[in-house]
Amino acid sequence: MAMDQAGGDQEFVFVAKLHNVRNFSNVLRAVHFKDQAAFCATANGIKVTVEDSKCMQANAFIQAGIFHEYHVKSDSVTFRINLTALLGCLTIFGSSSQNGATAMKMCYRGDGHPLVALLEEGGVLTDCKIKTQEMEDALPFDFCHTDVVNKVIMKSEGLREAFGELDMSSDFLEIMMSPDKPFFRLSTFGSSGSVHCDYPKDSDMMELFSCAKAQSNRYRVNLLKPSTKALALSCKVSIRTDPRGLLSLQFMLRTEDGQICFVEFYCCPDEE
Repeated sequence: MAMDQAGGDQEFVFVAKLHNVRNFSNVLRAVHFKDQAAFCATANGIKVTVEDSKCMQANAFIQAGIFHEYHVKSDSVTFRINLTALLGCLTIFGSSSQNGATAMKMCYRGDGHPLVALLEEGGVLTDCKIKTQEMEDALPFDFCHTDVVNKVIMKSEGLREAFGELDMSSDFLEIMMSPDKPFFRLSTFGSSGSVHCDYPKDSDMMELFSCAKAQSNRYRVNLLKPSTKALALSCKVSIRTDPRGLLSLQFMLRTEDGQICFVEFYCCPDEE
């Protein structure tokens, strides 16, 4: 790859290379509902965090194994970046290029330096530099995995069907989980009335149903809507709640070459 000659990698605190950028850009697109994103690169991979209104947070986890080369010089390399600008660079040859795969080399020198994305397709090389900012404190969504009250794992197509039937123009989506019937119910309350989607615990769509106690919470639909991008790309979804009703939606995405990535959304219940 011609871009390998673009200077020695030892001067960078973070370097990642991909033969095909599409898998990476697809996962980023799943959390792209605001311009600003926080990147945290560790030896295990990259975590990308996007937040909205102090009520919702999305995290994309891209394992180091997805990259064919991956180096991080310290325990963690962090920066904030304009995600819209980065996705624009990554898809500069077109989002689904007909000519073949777009190769990428992404590198970062450290605080105050831009993120450099070198892209190559069919012998054409493009060099993009995107300004970075210092990290800000992320919202403390302390979703403790030991505090999970209720948990459902289902095939994504089941939730996609439900979102297709529910009235997503209404203000709230109610999620109800119960040890007894209706077990798992999604409801919307719009101008044309209420709509319910029920899933028995032994439904074909259910892979796991674990309900410690009946719980019903409402969430603002406009906060949940960004998660539909991840839902569209995913094969499975885990839906969990803690005692306060904080919602975790974790989507499992499988890349074109069979690698697994996760995208997680946290959403606060409506207090009214």
